[in-house]
Amino acid sequence: MQGQRGVVEVLANLRQQLEKRGSKSIRELGRTFRALDSYDGNRKVDRQEFSVGLRENGVNLSAQEYGILFDYFDKDRDGTVCFDEFLVGIRGKPNQRRQALVDKAFLKFDKDGNGYVDAADLRGVYNCRFHPKVQSGQMTEAQAFAEFLGSFNDRNRDGKITKDEWDEYYAAVSSSVDNDDHFVQLMKTAWKLE
Repeated sequence: MQGQRGVVEVLANLRQQLEKRGSKSIRELGRTFRALDSYDGNRKVDRQEFSVGLRENGVNLSAQEYGILFDYFDKDRDGTVCFDEFLVGIRGKPNQRRQALVDKAFLKFDKDGNGYVDAADLRGVYNCRFHPKVQSGQMTEAQAFAEFLGSFNDRNRDGKITKDEWDEYYAAVSSSVDNDDHFVQLMKTAWKLE
C-alpha cells in the first residue's frame, strides 16, 4: 500500500473497525489518547502512544498500516499527532444540523461580517462560571477563558479567530459528541443561541 490510495484504504479499515465497536468508540478513543497524553498535556501523541491507543480500542492493523496512518495525521512532521485533528479525520466534519449551529454562533459575534471574532466579542457571552476547574477552585474564570481561547488554532497569533479556525475547533468538539441533540444543547447553552 503506497501513497494516497494506501491512506484511503487504511482509513476505511480503521473506520470500519471502530463502527463495529459502536457509536461510543470514537469518544472512547479520545479518552484513551487523553490518558496517554497525561504526561505533558499537549493534546498530542507520539508514534508509540498512537498505536497503543488504537490497539487498546480494538483496532487491529499491521505495523505498516499504523505507520501509514501516523504519517498521514502528523501534519507538521514533528513526530506527533494532534488527537483532535485525528478524531476529526476519522469522524469527518460536522453534519448539516451541527454545522448550522456552529455557523449561527460565529455569525452572532462577527456582526460586521469581516470574517473573524476577537476575545472582546466572546468575553461578554462565553460563561466560564460552570467550567469544572473554576467550580473546583483550580482556575479563575479569567484563566478558564484564556484556556478556552487557546483551544482555537490562532495561526496568525493575532488574537482573532477566523471562520476556518472556529470551524476547526467545533469540528473537534463535534467529533467527541456522539449525540446530535447533546451537541445542539451544548452550542445553545454555551453561546446563548435560540
